[in-house]
Amino acid sequence: MKLANTLILMALGIVLLSTAISSDPDSLQDLCVADLSSGVKVNGFTCKEASKVNATDFFSSILAKPGSTNTTSGSLVTGANVEKVPGLNTLGVSLSRIDYAPGGLNPPHTHPRATELVFVLEGQLDVGFITTANKLISKTINKGDIFVFPKGLVHFQKNNGKVPAAVISAFNSQLPGTQSIAATLFAATPPLPDHVLTGAFQIGTKEVEKIKSRLAPKK
Repeated sequence: MKLANTLILMALGIVLLSTAISSDPDSLQDLCVADLSSGVKVNGFTCKEASKVNATDFFSSILAKPGSTNTTSGSLVTGANVEKVPGLNTLGVSLSRIDYAPGGLNPPHTHPRATELVFVLEGQLDVGFITTANKLISKTINKGDIFVFPKGLVHFQKNNGKVPAAVISAFNSQLPGTQSIAATLFAATPPLPDHVLTGAFQIGTKEVEKIKSRLAPKK
C-alpha cells in the first residue's frame, strides 16, 4: 500500500512538474502589462504602472489583414506577441499570422520556447516536422484544418497551390522565438567559420560563400 501511494505521489509530481515547465511561468497577479520602455532586464518584461494600464495594452488588429508575400521565400510571418501586445506579458500565449504566395515557403525553423498550433484560414499547405530520430512527420492540410509542431523541433510549411494561403499560429509562450535553420547557420554575426560549415554539410568553401551571400541581411 505504501509503495502504491509512493508511486501515485511520484506520478503526480511528474505531472505537476511537466505542467510547470511546459510553457511560460504563470502570473502571480491579475495582470502585468509589459513596460517595453523599461531598461530593467528580467525573464520577461517588468510591469507597467497599474495607473497607466488601458484597453489598448490588450488589443491589436495586426493580424486582421494579409501581409505582403513579396519576400525571398514567398511568405510573411506577422507576430502578435508580447512585443506587439504588451498585455500578453506573463500570460504564456501569443499568436502569429503567416501568409503564403502561391509556391511560398516558410523555411525550416524552430521555436525554442513554444509548441505551435496552426489553423488554416485559406488555401492548402504541405507541412511537417522532423523528430530527433530524424523521422519526418508530414501532411497536407486544408482550410479549417489544424496541425501541431512540437516545441523545439525543426518544421516548415509550403504552399504548393496556385492561390495564396494563410494560417493563424498559436503558441504557449508570450515570445516563442524563431530560429531559421539556414539563416542561423549561414548568416550569423559574427559568421560561423567556413570550415565548420564545409565539414557539417560536406560542401566546398565556394558553395558556403555563395549561400552566405544569398542569405546576408539586406543593407
